[in-house]
Amino acid sequence: MKKYNIIIVALLLTVIGATSIKAQEDRTHILGQSYLRGWEYSLKAGFSIGGTAPLPLPEEIRKIDSYVPSMAISIEGNATKWLDDKKMWGLTVGLRLETKNMTTEATVKNYGMKIINTNGGELEGLWTGGVKTKVKNSYLTVPVLANYKISKRWKLVAGPYFSYLLEGDFSGHVYEGHLRTPDQTGSRVDFTDESIATYDFSNDLRKFQWGIQFGGEWRAFKHLNVYADLTWGLNDIFKKDFDTISFAMYPIYLNIGFGYSF
Repeated sequence: MKKYNIIIVALLLTVIGATSIKAQEDRTHILGQSYLRGWEYSLKAGFSIGGTAPLPLPEEIRKIDSYVPSMAISIEGNATKWLDDKKMWGLTVGLRLETKNMTTEATVKNYGMKIINTNGGELEGLWTGGVKTKVKNSYLTVPVLANYKISKRWKLVAGPYFSYLLEGDFSGHVYEGHLRTPDQTGSRVDFTDESIATYDFSNDLRKFQWGIQFGGEWRAFKHLNVYADLTWGLNDIFKKDFDTISFAMYPIYLNIGFGYSF
């Protein structure tokens, strides 16, 4: 009889233990569902096209002779918290690695410039002639965006972004013109035929930049999305104490790509 009592007690303990484990698993599952409810995660990849330019175009820039957009890519991970049961309104926070590139040529007059001579010396003054500029900047960007779903497949996004410059290049050369130094009435240095002088303002780029972002997203399949966003910088790309170029310049880029939602 004692033997059977021991077996019954062991069976009861096994059942109680299994029930306790199952209940704990159910509680964990429910808590997990409660925690994740209303959240959506996605990975995005795309390419950007645009430019870094003054607005409006200053009188120093007389003509844009050429514009070549370079390959600029972006990779982003973000999380969206839907604020209502119908998932119409939400808030997205992301982390994006992106590049903003371009190459332009322009004809300018009395354009602030600091050039490097062939002997390594610097000359600063006002340039009249041709200018070729290369911009190639890499940023770590945090967008903070409001979401609004206009249908099951379409949503609109808008909000600020904040960027940190990881690597910057703003350089180029001048050609077919002359430099007046230190001002319009100063001595003149001519560059003709194939003679050029280089410049490099990369060290004068601002580390922190911010602006606005707005765009839309279309859900092509259950998890696959196609998106387009316009980012518009609101502060000068150059440091506050940089005065060689007398006007502010802003990065304005359109980013197009696809995303995968979890």
